[in-house]
Amino acid sequence: MGTILLPHLITGWHVDQAILSEDNRLVVIRFGDPNNNPDLDIMDEVLSKVAPLVQKWAVIYVCDISKVPDFNHMYELNTNEEPFAVMFFFRNKHIMCDFGTGNNNKMNFVERNRQDVVNILEAVYRGATKGKGQVNSPKGKNLLSNERTMIR
Repeated sequence: MGTILLPHLITGWHVDQAILSEDNRLVVIRFGDPNNNPDLDIMDEVLSKVAPLVQKWAVIYVCDISKVPDFNHMYELNTNEEPFAVMFFFRNKHIMCDFGTGNNNKMNFVERNRQDVVNILEAVYRGATKGKGQVNSPKGKNLLSNERTMIR
């Protein structure tokens, strides 16, 4: 259901344009293959509920990597290892975030708590506006708590 509410990037050109066209907002793209993927469905539902809350400073898109494979190699998108990846861009620059998982390039775990997702996006946005290429996930959160499910 959440996927229906989020704008879809249907070609590599659309992905590029989404990243290039925003000068002042954080671009959040959820890459993944929606076929039989319950983790992706959960994350999309959360992202669709978060999107209106952050629309002044962030825009959230989804991209089906089975239909748009252009970035699979470049961003190491592999549905066998990760059912989805949420990536962040600001002014045409990939912004990394240290979640304590060892992979700073993307968010590859389910976060069920909407406020935690807003906090993550806000931390990435604030760091990006200050020129940082990598930010730390909001402090005080244990990434392996019951609220979060690590995807392996």
